Amino acid sequence: MNERIMLLIDADNVSADVIEQAVRQVLAEHGALHVRRAYCTAEAALKHQALFKRLGVRPMVNLAAGKNSTDIALAVDAMDLVVAERPRVVYLVSSDSDFAPLVIRLREKGCRVCGIGQQGKTGDETVAAYDAFTDLRHRGEAGAPPARPTAATAPAAPPRRAAPAAPTRRAPAAATAPAPTPAPAPAARRSTASTSRAPSAVVDEPVAPARKTAARKSRAAKAPPPPPASPAVDAAAAAAAEAAGFILEAAPALRGGGEVALNDIAQALRTAGLLGRNASSVKLFEKLPTEFLVFHHPDRIRWIGGAKAR
Repeated sequence: MNERIMLLIDADNVSADVIEQAVRQVLAEHGALHVRRAYCTAEAALKHQALFKRLGVRPMVNLAAGKNSTDIALAVDAMDLVVAERPRVVYLVSSDSDFAPLVIRLREKGCRVCGIGQQGKTGDETVAAYDAFTDLRHRGEAGAPPARPTAATAPAAPPRRAAPAAPTRRAPAAATAPAPTPAPAPAARRSTASTSRAPSAVVDEPVAPARKTAARKSRAAKAPPPPPASPAVDAAAAAAAEAAGFILEAAPALRGGGEVALNDIAQALRTAGLLGRNASSVKLFEKLPTEFLVFHHPDRIRWIGGAKAR
């Protein structure tokens, strides 16, 4: 009779304490555990590295991104193992209800499927899918050695009383007293006196500024008026002539001044990139009435800017 027992752990779903309890429980019940695999991310594999070594569990690292990628990796591996190894009992350590279809499929392959979950995380629909289910209580890290006191956890030393401040000696009065302000020199007095007499000399000649102002007014009256600004019409005409130049380069048939089919000119402008694919050529030439003349029935166009240039 095949007595192979397999234990597949969803290490991203249960705690390390529950993983250790599950391994001990299966070993106590069956005496042997042939396949021990834990499916997890690379971060979880590094975190539980010591635990996996101690329990003889082989970590199956899943590097693919996605919410359920680890669950899918476990399901695919479980089907391969059951088909190849034909175990008698398969234990799935997880509280995830997504494994219900996998449980049914494994049972159809002829093996007994038991579940082990973490208490408080397992739903009733998950328990009903298995042949047997055990909820293990998370006991925390009670068996872990006490942490060494660090700078953050070490008790703080009692505060010391501040020593009384030493009396401060006052500096000698001679050092802090302001220096006497020196008396102003005689030369400074003379300059002050000369400054006070200056306003009388300025008041005696008020006529000079008035003469300068009158001279400025007379010059302003004789100055010629500024030349008139160029009208906006000239700017618009220059812009229209420039646009016509680009059109004539794209459609040289217009340079002769004769009537040309409007469709041919529109096709030439679209090829040159001057007219959009769905744009109207008639509206374009209506914006340039001083350069082009549009005829209807049939639609033809003529360049009239050349006649003005002559």
